[in-house]
Amino acid sequence: MSPAKSPIRLALLGCGTVGTEVVKLLHEQAGDLTARIGAPLELVGIAVRRLGRERGDLPVDPALFTTDALGLVKRDDVDVVIEVVGGIEPARTWITEALRAGKSVVTANKALLAEDGGALHDAAAEGNADLYYEASVAGAIPLLRPLRESLHGDRVTAVTGIVNGTTNFILSSMASTGAGFNEALEEATELGYAEADPTADVEGFDAAAKAAILASLAFHTRVTAADVFREGMTSVTAGDMASAKEMGCTIKLLCIAQRTADSVSVRVHPAMIPLSHPLASVGDAFNAVFVEAEAAGPLMFYGRGAGGRPTASAVLGDIVAASRNKLTGTRAPSESNYAQLAVRPIGESMTRYHISLDVAERPGVLAAVAGVFADHEVSIATVRQSGRADDAKLVIVTHSAPDAALAATVESLSRLDIVRSIASVLRVEGS
Repeated sequence: MSPAKSPIRLALLGCGTVGTEVVKLLHEQAGDLTARIGAPLELVGIAVRRLGRERGDLPVDPALFTTDALGLVKRDDVDVVIEVVGGIEPARTWITEALRAGKSVVTANKALLAEDGGALHDAAAEGNADLYYEASVAGAIPLLRPLRESLHGDRVTAVTGIVNGTTNFILSSMASTGAGFNEALEEATELGYAEADPTADVEGFDAAAKAAILASLAFHTRVTAADVFREGMTSVTAGDMASAKEMGCTIKLLCIAQRTADSVSVRVHPAMIPLSHPLASVGDAFNAVFVEAEAAGPLMFYGRGAGGRPTASAVLGDIVAASRNKLTGTRAPSESNYAQLAVRPIGESMTRYHISLDVAERPGVLAAVAGVFADHEVSIATVRQSGRADDAKLVIVTHSAPDAALAATVESLSRLDIVRSIASVLRVEGS
């Protein structure tokens, strides 16, 4: 019988929704985790903001709680630091301190990774430590490790995904019920999918951070949230949904990362996609990411992208990996940013536009509108005209063109005296 190995000691920073589930899973699965790792896991401290807060029946000694997170990180008996607090500071200070001291870090902090992931990887290299962050994108879906390891023998050319459950629930509800944005948001809030302040979700900030992480891994290039073009989905209307349905499409808030020979583009915005696209059927608060690689072809990752327990599942997976490495004296694959590709501005991205115009009913309207498209070298795929008098409308779908040319076309259309208003502009992807 082999002698029992010393435990791997864990420090947990944060004990909110995700942190609580991490503690519970560590307790529930203690025997299995020991068998998988080859040594037991021991939680030696939990940093929280307030010591007196009610935390139910967590299976831990109350003496483990502390408000001194930095002091906990600096303890000599800590092997792995788990950060589930979120935000930029003080999380950046804690994680950097841990990594430079040679302690492995498991984090779910998408905002910090998207803003300063490069510096964290540098600190990990300096301390010869592991940095794992599977839980930062798409919750329990095993996505980052395949990009980071499994597909390293291939060239990923595109990553397209639904990576925010709140916005997907809202858009799915609008599509299925005909509700407007505000009604669907109210429903999402009542069901607990949307925060009291949903700005980070509905304005695309959350998805943009995740897009930066995905692009960095997929394209071996450091991409930050500032590099990501971002457009929220608050302007999507029930009318847009109806128009999409008429085209055999639906509307999703997408993160789209694409690679060419010498550059990458990364964007987040609402888009129409055909119902035949794999992402079109992803409903409710689920996430899905569609990866395209040269040799492997199309790959789809699907599952629950948020919630305490699914996210904690991803955290536990990283804890197991980091603990195994501690036990064997090895490291996870280091950051791969050798490509150092330039990030293209949104104007150079190729896309299609769906444009709905309120127009005056008079002869020559269609010719005048078509002339504007021709002036900007944008080809029209379809035109649909409806209504009369004050309700006259033109709905135009373009062929693929640079986004800058399409945006300039819309700007020129807005200056025509025959165009009363531009009711909506949506990109069309996946067709």
